[in-house]
Amino acid sequence: MDPFGRHVDYLRISVTDRCNERCLYCMPEGYKGWETRPDHLTAVEIVRVVRVAAGLGFRKFRLTGGEPLVRPDITGIVEQMTRITGIECVCLSTNGMKLAPLAAPLRQAGLRTINVSLDALDPALYRRITGGDVSRVLAGIRAAVAAGFERIKLNCVLMRGVNEQELWPLVLYSAEHGLPLRFIELMPLTTTDVLTEKNFLPCGEAMQLLGQKDELIPQPDRKLGHGPARYYLLKQTGALVGFIGALTNLHFCDSCNKMRLTADGKVRPCLGNHIEVDLRMALRQGADDRVLKDLLETALRLKPLEHQFRANYQPCRPMTAIGG
Repeated sequence: MDPFGRHVDYLRISVTDRCNERCLYCMPEGYKGWETRPDHLTAVEIVRVVRVAAGLGFRKFRLTGGEPLVRPDITGIVEQMTRITGIECVCLSTNGMKLAPLAAPLRQAGLRTINVSLDALDPALYRRITGGDVSRVLAGIRAAVAAGFERIKLNCVLMRGVNEQELWPLVLYSAEHGLPLRFIELMPLTTTDVLTEKNFLPCGEAMQLLGQKDELIPQPDRKLGHGPARYYLLKQTGALVGFIGALTNLHFCDSCNKMRLTADGKVRPCLGNHIEVDLRMALRQGADDRVLKDLLETALRLKPLEHQFRANYQPCRPMTAIGG
């Protein structure tokens, strides 16, 4: 339990701040943090932290980045994590660019679910938003479906003036392939000007746009995974659509169940707060598991009641360095 009675059993682990895309909302222009930070946790260190966290009652783990699939040992990390007693689910979030050849090996290693970022289907717009190739992402999604993951979810970040016209095509795509789709409000996690009134598209407005095409039927009891999305079933298309409103949902943090581990070994109790507890130093100084446990418990005690995104939050390092 954290200080506010929330049951925290979900740890999101960034395995790298490297990425093969440069999304507008994640990585600032010119960011090359990794060139001066040869301090990412090793696979052995990551697995050790996971084992200690599982001993504390953490049950769900998600591997993120940057882009986790650029790390060559990612399949081995998954395989070692799935052997740890007490872990219920090992999941992964990816941009999908390298997913096609890795989907089957990851599934065989024990990965249960996967989230794929898909902010547009139009190739030119997708490249504008991410710098990547949407055809590779779609090939990765097809490979993930073929690999038999228990669940595949699609994630789209809402950006006014950028991808409103893509919302309905994405709904049709998700309905065609039977994949849940979540729309996520833009958060100030790159630079101070990434989030403005001009480019912020709230979940409520996105729902209104979709409501012009189809009826949204609330699914209040529908939970897919461990996150805060509120789901709706679109009556005509049959698509299942979730909305993650970190800024407009004033109760967003009420049931928060997660902490984060950055690629350089800092435990971050809240995405929208600068509090961090350093595990890497303890790991590199030969600390025993009791010390690591104490540090994780310290981070849990420091977990704030809510994020600071609505209080003129100033990011000290970009999303790609924190982990999605």
